[in-house]
Amino acid sequence: MPNILMTRRALAAVTIALSLAATAAFAQQPGRIRGQIEKVDGGMMVLKTREGAMLNVKVDEKSRVTALVKASLGDIKPDTWIGIAGIPKPDGSIEAFSVHIPPAALRGQGEGVRPWDAKPGSTMTNAYFESAVTSADGNVLTVKNKDGEKKVIVTNSTVIAAAAPADKAELKPGAQIIIFGQEKQTDGTVLIKSMYVGRGVTPAM
Repeated sequence: MPNILMTRRALAAVTIALSLAATAAFAQQPGRIRGQIEKVDGGMMVLKTREGAMLNVKVDEKSRVTALVKASLGDIKPDTWIGIAGIPKPDGSIEAFSVHIPPAALRGQGEGVRPWDAKPGSTMTNAYFESAVTSADGNVLTVKNKDGEKKVIVTNSTVIAAAAPADKAELKPGAQIIIFGQEKQTDGTVLIKSMYVGRGVTPAM
């Protein structure tokens, strides 16, 4: 009996260690900053991040700002280049929590599947849309990229958005943003290189 208890304790310890390691790895992933603008003073902004922290960020004349506007599956035509943020399922399909149509200039960039930092275990799939059918789970999209075809499940909670030209005037309190490129400054602020600002929609990717 003592040996069994020791084995169980050892397994429990390993499980906890693996869980902590996975959590730490997720937290340390380099990537995006998501949140809501709380205050604006010229090019300086106070951002409340999704995790609840307050962060001083700023834009300059080189900062690229793109809007995200609400879209629908009807806006996604065959051969449309799309980005899918979602959770892989055991059958190889992806349950999407975000589908977005990037700017035309980004067509074909980042093709394939890679880990994503929106949610633990999530991925980003950049691919060309081929077709869609309706199923009991929702709409099932077929997309294709260099890795082959993938099935993507779009539910009622999936946020569908499209990129649109934006102006820095849209960066005001209450705006929801996601920062893709940034550079930490010597004074501790974060200089935004590229970002999306939600226009009537919260960026979900």
